[in-house]
Amino acid sequence: MAQLTDDCFAFSGPLMPVAEMERLIETRVTPVAERETVSLALARGRAAADDVVAPVDLPHFDNSAVDGYAVRHADLKPDADTSLRISARVMAGEKAAVPLAPGEAIRIFTGAPMPMDADTVFMQEDVREENGRVIVPSGLKQGANRRLAGEDLKKGSVAIPAGRIMDAQNVALAAALGLREIGVLRKIRVAIFSTGNEVIEAGEQLSGASVYDANRALLRELLMRLGCEVSDLGILRDDPGKLGEALRKAAAGNDLVVTTGGVSTGEADHVKSAVESVGSLTFWRIAIKPGRPVAMGVIRAENGANAAFAGLPGNPVAAFVTFVRVVRPLVLRLAGATPKPFLSLPVISSFDYKKKSGRREYVRVALRARADGDYDAIKHPQDGAGVITSLTETDGLIELPEEVTQISTGERVRFLSYASLTS
Repeated sequence: MAQLTDDCFAFSGPLMPVAEMERLIETRVTPVAERETVSLALARGRAAADDVVAPVDLPHFDNSAVDGYAVRHADLKPDADTSLRISARVMAGEKAAVPLAPGEAIRIFTGAPMPMDADTVFMQEDVREENGRVIVPSGLKQGANRRLAGEDLKKGSVAIPAGRIMDAQNVALAAALGLREIGVLRKIRVAIFSTGNEVIEAGEQLSGASVYDANRALLRELLMRLGCEVSDLGILRDDPGKLGEALRKAAAGNDLVVTTGGVSTGEADHVKSAVESVGSLTFWRIAIKPGRPVAMGVIRAENGANAAFAGLPGNPVAAFVTFVRVVRPLVLRLAGATPKPFLSLPVISSFDYKKKSGRREYVRVALRARADGDYDAIKHPQDGAGVITSLTETDGLIELPEEVTQISTGERVRFLSYASLTS
């Protein structure tokens, strides 16, 4: 289980800034300790448990980067074509049988080892063959189109640092080094449930006051994309006693419990009091819009283990925004991963917008290419935190920092794509 203390998220202010929330997660939350060794086929999405050190040079021999002709640069005329006798050919997977003699060239193919004494390769499309000889132009630099042993990685260097998520690129790197398996931290176990007397399962009969539960489907997909093992505990009704017992049971077998709904200040919002009955709620309001009522704390299980708790708003858009800005960094920290900063892209605002100072806001926008190569950000016409189509019909979010109070049409703003926010 995750090693958490009751005060790991402690904050004394009325509204926690996003940056302070991220700092608390980074400094107060300890990753899971359990490690396992898995095949590369199962490594995607996992955090490397230790530094992966290159067991060989990559590449481990000098080789050609192109199809062409390997030559000695010293044989080339500096200001005229040079005619060289073609003495041999070497394919990828073969070894050059003889060294390259002065005045000769060897036909070579991409990935084939460089012949002894050859130091430069001409691309085949830049030369011509005549009667067993190759005519090469002047001007090619020494070492062109040659890949040196170890130019990618030197033997003994760190290829994959501990904490890096094993995405497809890093799995490929490990394979290129000849590794068949890798040590990773175990997957994070997360329990999810929705709350509310109005929420029903898909397929059930709608009444005039009921709504289908979209939030659990949203959370499940987002958590699985982060490599979590997800336990879906369904829908819990607004009963403080039952909520508290469900939270305690969920904490016994999971590192994190995530709920949606019931963390506001309404009389029927019982999650806050339920958490306080079985653990500690250390903050429940973040200076973020949409999604200010976000709870975070620790739940004490009957077996003595502690699980982190995150309570998200019930409106789907608010649940999405608070997940990517609050739950995602918590999951990555628990998993031992080193999160990359979100990559924001500068785009042009096509709308005017005002906001309060001291609060970070996220505006849903679609992008439209401009003739000058820039992109316009088109604001979705509906701002409501319950409008799910405002997520499906847009490309990402404009992030407006706390100190900004307004933006104007034509102003450059920061765009975060949904792809970057959920990976």
